[in-house]
Amino acid sequence: MTRVLVLRALGLGDLLTGVPVLRGLRRRHPDAHLVLAAPARLGPWFTDLGLVDEVLPSSGLAPLTWAGPPPDLAVDLHGRGPESHRLLEALGPRRLLGFACPEADHVDGPPWLPDEHEVDRWVRLAAWGGVPCSVEDLRLPSDGARRDHVVVHPGAAAGSRRWPAERWAEVAAALAEDGHPVVVTGSPAEAALCARVAAHAGVEDCSGVDDLPGLFRRVATAALVLSGDTGPAHLATASATPSVVLCGPVDPAHWGPRIDGHLHRVLWHPRPGDPAGDPHADDLDPRLARTTVPEVLEAARTLLAARPVGTSG
Repeated sequence: MTRVLVLRALGLGDLLTGVPVLRGLRRRHPDAHLVLAAPARLGPWFTDLGLVDEVLPSSGLAPLTWAGPPPDLAVDLHGRGPESHRLLEALGPRRLLGFACPEADHVDGPPWLPDEHEVDRWVRLAAWGGVPCSVEDLRLPSDGARRDHVVVHPGAAAGSRRWPAERWAEVAAALAEDGHPVVVTGSPAEAALCARVAAHAGVEDCSGVDDLPGLFRRVATAALVLSGDTGPAHLATASATPSVVLCGPVDPAHWGPRIDGHLHRVLWHPRPGDPAGDPHADDLDPRLARTTVPEVLEAARTLLAARPVGTSG
């Protein structure tokens, strides 16, 4: 049996940008055993969706524990190399599909383009390798009907991408006063932040309640999602759920919603002379700090008002 290994041992948003390639690999190699190297807390959902057959628990660039014969095909969706290329080459694959990287002695690949949307980047790599996919493959199926609730997700992995809690609370409170059922979501690690936002806004705190499939159902059935540039924003894109995405420090031209632009409002305020954005920094990014409560509310209310007549959510 053909064995295909895909490396994407990063966060939820990163994984979701690679979904088109996983779909393309399934079409190109329908009888292959498709393995995804990804974090153990995220990967199983991808097997539940039928995107892959197995998850190899991994994190970042840690060595991979691979059993059995070498992969027939290893696909580097982690980055441009050289570290990720070398990590896969150490397994002895018959073929490595990745961007050209002379530092890793890998020249059999397309060039890396720095100013490219993350989804387009991987779709282009796949096409170069004869794997058919497109940005439309971002879509994920949802088995729930659209409902009334509005999801507010105030957390993010780094402080540079976390809009202040008091501003999130103002937004949540105003939308609740408009008559929308508002729920605050977050991981168990974000429970204190979410409790603070929910308490100040007087809305429901659902942090730590949902596993990943449950979070997706909550997002996929929502009337609207509001978040920073983090995983739930990508879940909203995948489920065609209207969203307001507060961006900074990363340019949304590289990481913003890639499809259904009419459903999403991206708020992004760069200025000449801004420092380089660091998505892993502790301090709030100035581009994100410039986003105001009134503009978030205006974007949210515009999207909520645009719901089709007869739709409850």
